[in-house]
Amino acid sequence: MRYELYYWPGIPGRGEFVRLALEDAGADYIDIVRDTHGNRGGLDAVGGGLRFENNTRAPFAPPYLRAGDIEVSHVANILQFLGPRLGLAPAGEADRLWCHGLQLTLADFVTEIHDTHHPLGPGLYYEEQRAEAECRAAVFIDARLPKFLDYFESVLAAKPEGDRWLVRDGCTTADLSLFQIMVGLDYALPNAMASQRGRIRRVRALVERVAERERLASYLASPRRMRFNKDGIFRHYPELDSTA
Repeated sequence: MRYELYYWPGIPGRGEFVRLALEDAGADYIDIVRDTHGNRGGLDAVGGGLRFENNTRAPFAPPYLRAGDIEVSHVANILQFLGPRLGLAPAGEADRLWCHGLQLTLADFVTEIHDTHHPLGPGLYYEEQRAEAECRAAVFIDARLPKFLDYFESVLAAKPEGDRWLVRDGCTTADLSLFQIMVGLDYALPNAMASQRGRIRRVRALVERVAERERLASYLASPRRMRFNKDGIFRHYPELDSTA
């Protein structure tokens, strides 16, 4: 099976959560924009798939994935589809649902991270909502960041199989997504994340474990891995990175 990933160019964004799973598994896939060197045809293909005159089941927004005659949208939904096919999902139904629930919680986390710099919505530039962003980021750092981090630390601590992975005894798409969030937060809010380090020992160890996976380590060191920037979900604005 060759997978086709449709996502906007220039930013890791939500598409990166899907890329990590495909790269970790060594899957045969094409990133429609990236692998066409960002040419107009690739970009038109992404936008074209969002129009109902071209696609009667058009998704609301990228990322979306095509696998033969199957199309799947939304990160958590895509990863629920890919996990069993790529060996990145637990075997039992109850465990797969638990894994999917963790993925949905991570999706909520991503939304709150994005809203630290765009609390009034994506239709305005950051500079047009900077004052509101400073208020929102302060609340996020004070209350929401530790709440999410403590939750995933507790998930690992409570596991009878040990604290290496979030579900049972193997790496899943949820572990890869938690990795992406953690490295993204380290880029966006380094001071705030440094203040949390002592309380999330297990999560930090998981991040290191994911980064050492053979295929993923190769991908992370390659030019295919897009760097964080000020156009994506994870943005570093020093004025938002406060622990006061």
